[in-house]
Amino acid sequence: MASNDPFEREAMVRLRHDLHAHPELGFEEHRTSEIVAQQLAEVGITVHRGLGKTGVVGTLTVGDGTRRIALRADMDALAMPELSDHLPYRSVIPNTMHACGHDGHTVMLLAAARHLARTRDFSGTVHFVFQPAEEGRGGAKAMFDDGFLQLFPLDAAYGLHNMPGIATDRMAVVAGPQLASSDSWEVTFAGIGTHGAKPHLGRDAITAAGHFLTVLHTVVARRVDPLQPAVVSACAVTAGDFNALNVIPDTVRIGGTARAYTDAVREQLEAEIGTLAHGVAATFGITAGYQFLRRIPPVVNNPDATRRALLAAQAVCGPSGVDTQFPPSTAGDDFAFFSAAVPGAYVWLGNGPAENGALHHNSRYDFNDAAIETGARYWSTLVRQELV
Repeated sequence: MASNDPFEREAMVRLRHDLHAHPELGFEEHRTSEIVAQQLAEVGITVHRGLGKTGVVGTLTVGDGTRRIALRADMDALAMPELSDHLPYRSVIPNTMHACGHDGHTVMLLAAARHLARTRDFSGTVHFVFQPAEEGRGGAKAMFDDGFLQLFPLDAAYGLHNMPGIATDRMAVVAGPQLASSDSWEVTFAGIGTHGAKPHLGRDAITAAGHFLTVLHTVVARRVDPLQPAVVSACAVTAGDFNALNVIPDTVRIGGTARAYTDAVREQLEAEIGTLAHGVAATFGITAGYQFLRRIPPVVNNPDATRRALLAAQAVCGPSGVDTQFPPSTAGDDFAFFSAAVPGAYVWLGNGPAENGALHHNSRYDFNDAAIETGARYWSTLVRQELV
């Protein structure tokens, strides 16, 4: 390997394109995991496979340092079609694409791992974590359920995500909340179905559902402290049949998402949605079933871990190249399981201009290859600064 190409840039770009062309959904990353394991083993990194079904952890211990850290990348794609016909490496898997840049995340961490395995210029233990199923399928929890922390005790954990709209040689590192909790809720209104011409003979669950959808947004507007960010959205409604437009159905099913940055607000959202559902049902003389599924906690950056991440980012991008006032996102990421277990920091890496709809979860999104080296340098610098 030439000394002027410490991160194997050309090879890593080719690998990124290959992963982009062959995306795999959560817990189905068999090909990706195999490639990751081979890339790690090739440079002498100890490989643990099958954690959280398709997860891979590479461990590299150098010297006599006792500090242990984890660097985490996600591997899964999204169930959506790719519309970027101009890309020679566009997805060949129907209705599956890397629309969030996890192909880039995987390659950046591989580049850093391979570089560190060759240089071995640190003292301590680093676990390179390639997580499956970040996109809502519970990959981090599955790894923890399989004993991740028992197998790989940690002093700190670090995550990274690309961000369109920031230049590829810039980063954002901020302490405190970075991503919201991501929970799901479902309400089922059960009334008495009847002929649409004779509503007085039944109990109308559709009208009740309409009232519920109207008052639902008072949870955030009137119940949650206005200084505490929160989101409640209804995202699915099922009722009736368009082939029977003279029938008022027995039931209406409504589902949605709830987001918060603190456990207290998270608990409040759970309680308030249920209170509204049961109250509306009582008003209309029907019943309501309610479920609140806690899926992903909020990502809250630890101050000390954030300070360490900031030092590494500034070493790579320069002090003026790191934004320390970047606003948090109401999206979620199950890196939260790592940062809830040990001190953690989740940072943002620029993905270049957000043009032509190139935003996360957009059918024309593509990870920017220019960010690969910046990300790999950040990971490598963080390890060298942490493990001394």
